[in-house]
Amino acid sequence: MSAPYILVVDDERDIRELVRDILVDEGYEVQLAANGEEARKMRRMRRPNLILLDVWMPDIDGISLLREWSEEGGPDIPVIMISGHGTVETAVEATRLGAYDFIEKPLSLAKLLLVVARALDADRLQRENIGLRRMAQPLSEPVGGSEIIRELCERVQRIARHNAWVLISGEAGSGKELFARYLHACSARAGAPFIDVSVASMASSNSAVELFGSEEGSSIYYGYLEQANGGTLFLSEISDMAPEVQAKLFSILENRSFLRVGGVEPVAFDVRIIAATDRDLKQYVMEGHFREDLYYHLNVVPLHIPPLREHAEDVTALLDYYAEQFAQREHLARRRFAESAITRLMNYVWPGNVRELKNLVQRLMIFGGDNEIGADEVEAALGVPLKIALSQSSSQHPVEFDLPLRGARQQFEKAYFEYQLREHHGNLGQVARKAGIERTHLYRKFRALGIDKKKETGGK
Repeated sequence: MSAPYILVVDDERDIRELVRDILVDEGYEVQLAANGEEARKMRRMRRPNLILLDVWMPDIDGISLLREWSEEGGPDIPVIMISGHGTVETAVEATRLGAYDFIEKPLSLAKLLLVVARALDADRLQRENIGLRRMAQPLSEPVGGSEIIRELCERVQRIARHNAWVLISGEAGSGKELFARYLHACSARAGAPFIDVSVASMASSNSAVELFGSEEGSSIYYGYLEQANGGTLFLSEISDMAPEVQAKLFSILENRSFLRVGGVEPVAFDVRIIAATDRDLKQYVMEGHFREDLYYHLNVVPLHIPPLREHAEDVTALLDYYAEQFAQREHLARRRFAESAITRLMNYVWPGNVRELKNLVQRLMIFGGDNEIGADEVEAALGVPLKIALSQSSSQHPVEFDLPLRGARQQFEKAYFEYQLREHHGNLGQVARKAGIERTHLYRKFRALGIDKKKETGGK
């Protein structure tokens, strides 16, 4: 992981070199600029984590330079103003323009180091909070004691020791971002930024600017890639990336440097990229929707997050966790789940996975009255009054219609194949002929849908 990079701007050579030496001894990476024009150039070459900016300089004063940067409208870089002739008016104006602090000369080096550390910490926490607010409820680590979750956590911890790029796959709502954050927290990059980007939410006409930044005259916009420098860039819904952005991202990953849109000088970066998708990205490659070379660049280490229905034993822990979190965060009355409610939810297929469970708990906490949440209340909250049965036997397979198409289709296919297995007494050849698909494809279907042939045919 890169050390925090600090740009020191001061026209007095002795001061800027002294500050550089002190900061380097503290483990920071430092570059120097003697005036405003050099500061513009250094800032264009690479985004600093912090700027120490002198107020009085020969070509342009620090306040004017700070105003120029603040008007760009891009992500903030913390700025600490330095002045030997400071006034209250100057300090007020610097604060209004977004300066983190104002230090007077002669410099107290102890105070300088303290303010630098606080500014970097405040900037890191601000970025973390922005990212965490996008999550429905942040988790410090995955909840659950199932073998699946334990093995996943161990695998993530092993991956975190290295800087390899990771491709996370799994159904929507299964926890891909959570495991990406957990990987980041377990790595040597934990103290650096974690920047999460929904590729699908980026405007296609502006996605290159959002990712890679832009330059126009002296104005610079730092894209997500530079914001994540030293840390982790999480690209969710990677399959939705526009073809022209895929091409540019591949070139960047190959060269480990990039040009901002409108820029002429390459910018180096040190970022771990974690991409995520809820689609079959390899199939997208075969269909020509995603670049094969980019796929292999991103898929250095694959990580699959199973759907909640495959580790239903974690449902109880997740229910308790979210019930307690909503009680604390939203000051709601504490409620507990009755055994009948837990049984119902453990047997529910959870097409929306952990995200759906979290939303369900929130609804029950907001609208419920009694301390105990019963099965009837859960049934009503699930909102699935309309059901259809594929079998008239005691073991029915409901298909829930109040669902997204993908979830309803998965439920139907699972119920359909389980019914055919019983009807044909476990004969896979007959099931394949009845369904009109190849037998090898049938095996893949069973694995994807979590169908246990022995269970459905009484161990045959």
